[in-house]
Amino acid sequence: MELRQLRCLIAVSETLHFGRAAQAMDMLPASFGRHIRLLEEDLGCRLLQRTTRSVLLTPEGKRFVEGAREIVARADRLEATFRDSVAGQGRVLRIGAIDSAAAGLMPQLLPRLREAAPDLDVEMIEQKTIRLLPRILSGSLDLAIVRPPDTRDPRLVFHHLFRETAVVAVPQGHPLAGRERIGVHDMADAPLIVPDRRSRPHSHDLTMKLFLDAGLTARVAQIAEEKQTIVSLVGSGVGLAIVPRWASRLAVGGVTFVDLALPGGKAPPELALSAVWLRDTRNPLREAFVEVLTRNLEALGATA
Repeated sequence: MELRQLRCLIAVSETLHFGRAAQAMDMLPASFGRHIRLLEEDLGCRLLQRTTRSVLLTPEGKRFVEGAREIVARADRLEATFRDSVAGQGRVLRIGAIDSAAAGLMPQLLPRLREAAPDLDVEMIEQKTIRLLPRILSGSLDLAIVRPPDTRDPRLVFHHLFRETAVVAVPQGHPLAGRERIGVHDMADAPLIVPDRRSRPHSHDLTMKLFLDAGLTARVAQIAEEKQTIVSLVGSGVGLAIVPRWASRLAVGGVTFVDLALPGGKAPPELALSAVWLRDTRNPLREAFVEVLTRNLEALGATA
């Protein structure tokens, strides 16, 4: 017994005419009649009385068609509910972002995205790059904003966005807090808070390389994973930290962010930021997000 057979029976019970019922089902009369015949054969009884002039339901047909209506109605409700659910999911873009992007980029970008695509919903999680990339590969995220790794998985597309300038996080009241700029030699004897290299290799190596290039050894007082924790430790007076400029948007009191100066007027070090997604996949919502992001990069970078 098939759902289409039930629909044919219901159609003929409503019209009591094979030709009109077949037309309502957009079927040829011969095909329509075959569905009714197969249904009767499966059930082992006659459901319709047919003559050259009329079609009537048998007593068995009357009882059966009521149950058929209920089955078809339930199937239609299930289909409609599922389609609505899938359509709703299709308007949700699942985005991952590293902490500085979640604090600095996304709050500026989301209002622009809502203006360009008001019916698009964004679900965002904040994590480190090494934990976001596997989520892209597994399909649990549609896009992530990350630090591009040195070795890149060929299954992923890395779309360069811009580079974040590094600054020095200093406890308020520290002798260096009133400076306009801080050089590496100014921090030669200062205790430092640095990220764990296993989880944040870019930020860790940036700090270490600055001191190495200056012929100094970094005095690491504390290693921490989360940017929020690092800035909080600075605020509590544990030490200084070199962080992306957007870390200044983290809601942590007692911290001043000062520009970093390099010898010879060199540009301060920067940390690359990229959008990443699964290669050879098409997602209109992701494409809309990237388009809005790319179009607003200059404005977003100007306020970084």
